[in-house]
Amino acid sequence: MSEHLTVENRLGTYLRDRRTKLDPAALGFPAGRRRTRGLRREEVAQRANISATWYTWLEQGRGGAPSADVLNRIARALMLTDVEREHLFLLGLGRPPEVRYRKSEGVTPRLQRILNALDPVPAVIRTAIWDVVAWNRAATVMLGDYGALPPQQRNVLRILFLDPQARAVQYDWESVARFVLGAFRVDAARAGAGVEVEALVDELCRLSPEFRAMWAKNDVHGAHGDVVKRIRHPVLGPFAFEYSAFAIDGRPDLSLVVYNPATPADAERIRSLLTPQPKANP
Repeated sequence: MSEHLTVENRLGTYLRDRRTKLDPAALGFPAGRRRTRGLRREEVAQRANISATWYTWLEQGRGGAPSADVLNRIARALMLTDVEREHLFLLGLGRPPEVRYRKSEGVTPRLQRILNALDPVPAVIRTAIWDVVAWNRAATVMLGDYGALPPQQRNVLRILFLDPQARAVQYDWESVARFVLGAFRVDAARAGAGVEVEALVDELCRLSPEFRAMWAKNDVHGAHGDVVKRIRHPVLGPFAFEYSAFAIDGRPDLSLVVYNPATPADAERIRSLLTPQPKANP
């Protein structure tokens, strides 16, 4: 056998392996005596609502590339996880599947500990539609107290366009707002969050004429690399951050956003706000 399997053979090997992992009795098929573990080919085809012949050809590397619809049906039939489904698409079509947006269920204690460890560097975790779902103390003192807001109001766009204080700290609010909207469009589209975006956009169009006008321009912006964010902090005065956004492994619904102080001295200025001041003697 050749060491270099074809794409079709790798797909067939993967399909055979996945079906051997399933319990026929648990899925309503008679256990009986079987030559191999797991489901038979015709049982996978039945669950996927495709012909047994077509499924057999896929395992044998015949019949050409399957469609995305067929792969999605097979993924459901084999009860694949999101990672396994992605691997199936890469083998079958040479590309990942279209993104399916899922509402964030919050962050794990591990992710919150990572945020806490970044102090005095402000950092937040946001969803694909830019709801802030976790933050550290440095973010609270430098960017705003997200904990004081109801969960449904902790959205970057809502804060930027509807909160007068958020507008006041920006040196060039209009430029910042345009950039944020352009980057938001890219993130939301990449995440497949069309329905969720429509509800948010409709709300902000009603509440902010400026948002409505900017959104109508359909501008988009690429990645956030080498972006410097400047604000007027109410206590520290002029302040600059190096802004970076990172994907979170295993959580495609979330991003880690870090506002790194431009200098070590600036980091110490933030630390001074985080350190409790001793009480003066009476």
